[in-house]
Amino acid sequence: MFFTYLRRELRRRRRAALVVASGLALGIALVIVVGSVSTGMGRAQDKVLESLYGLGTDMTVTKAATPPGENDTSRRPRFEFDARDSGDDKEQSSDRVMVQGFQTLASSTVGKVAEQDGVADAVGGLSLQVLKVSGQFKRGEVEKAQPAQPGGPGGGTGGGGAVRGGGAAFGVDSFSVYGTDVTEPALGPLTSSEITSGRTFTKAETDAEVAVVDSAYAQEKKLKTGGTVTVSGTKYKVVGIATVDSGEAAAHVYVPLKQAQTLADAEDKVTTVYVRVTDSQRIDGVESAVRKNIPGTTVTTSADLADTVSGSLSTASGLAAGVGTWLSAAVLAAAFLVAGLLTSSAVGRRVQEFGTLKALGWKSGRVTRQVVGEALVNGLLGGALGIAVGVGGAYLITATSPTLTAQLGGGGGATVTGPGGGMGGPLRQAPGKAVDIALTAPVSLTTVALAVALAVAGGLIAGGFGGWRASRLRPADALRRVA
Repeated sequence: MFFTYLRRELRRRRRAALVVASGLALGIALVIVVGSVSTGMGRAQDKVLESLYGLGTDMTVTKAATPPGENDTSRRPRFEFDARDSGDDKEQSSDRVMVQGFQTLASSTVGKVAEQDGVADAVGGLSLQVLKVSGQFKRGEVEKAQPAQPGGPGGGTGGGGAVRGGGAAFGVDSFSVYGTDVTEPALGPLTSSEITSGRTFTKAETDAEVAVVDSAYAQEKKLKTGGTVTVSGTKYKVVGIATVDSGEAAAHVYVPLKQAQTLADAEDKVTTVYVRVTDSQRIDGVESAVRKNIPGTTVTTSADLADTVSGSLSTASGLAAGVGTWLSAAVLAAAFLVAGLLTSSAVGRRVQEFGTLKALGWKSGRVTRQVVGEALVNGLLGGALGIAVGVGGAYLITATSPTLTAQLGGGGGATVTGPGGGMGGPLRQAPGKAVDIALTAPVSLTTVALAVALAVAGGLIAGGFGGWRASRLRPADALRRVA
């Protein structure tokens, strides 16, 4: 009887039901689109951050910065060359391998960080900068002077010759090297690059003279898999070429950590500890524990680094989180209010009907349930329509893939530097470097579940308005209308 009466009443009041369902659908569709865009923004930002410090990294630990001016002399690279006195002019070169930032931690720090409660994994890395100065000295030529003419100015036999030409011409080549722990391949900057030629390191190559080279650097230097790249006189076999997903590579050349420590004369030293926590909700707790238990370190979380991302990605993310959320809430509130008022108004027009039903023996609760049931069906219809429109809108955004730009270090006063700065390790972007990210709007099951919950809530709210009014009707009201 309930469903028969419900079906008949909904068919009889199709226009009113469509108005209520359309209002709810608009609010629900807006919630789905805004929620999906916000999710896409989050993924886009994660992609930018992954291009900075590597996939899966929640925080990094570096050594606390020393005061300006301290140990400045030791940080200045010196290049010494011989000006040969005889023989042919030959090209000379000198390499200097320097630790990025000149701040290192003991390798034992990695173990200390890993022991903190809430840490799932920790791995160390050493970021280096190689400066190669090469060139040659050119010997000057002595030009003999012409004999002086008798009786001419100065008289005599003439003076000595002049030296012409000579000097020195040297060029500087700079590239970055990152020492990665090959026993922990799932964490660190190399994880956000894809091996497009050859292979990555094996766990047995902890001290092997092998290297993975960034694709852009390999193209510039004409390096291929199976070839060699020379770093400070040591030849490394290129076993793989890595292509970063977005932005620029964290380093030009990747070598095993022990090899990097040998190159920089930094045995048992690392510049960065990359940390993955067991649960994203525990990041703040782990950060506090590391600061407290491991003094002399600087902890930077992914949230800290996210604050340095500006550009259209940041602007759009702010709009989606702020304006979009408030707009969705306002539209939903208006839709719920309109649905409730329309349902209550419909009950007012059915006084005779409900009064007659009560006169025939229907209890007030049964009448209320009937009204709530009709409103709930309207809400579910609006939810289905809203989900269809919202998913369609999200799909359209994903299909068109509007491009957003992310400016690293350009917005909040913080600076994201090149290799070795910012998050405490080799970063992919120089200050102000913009990265283009294609926006997507993925619809998650959570978003759909939220839409269904909103549809049910809208129906119940509307039914509550109408049911309350229907429960107050008396059979005498219907008799007066008949008369």
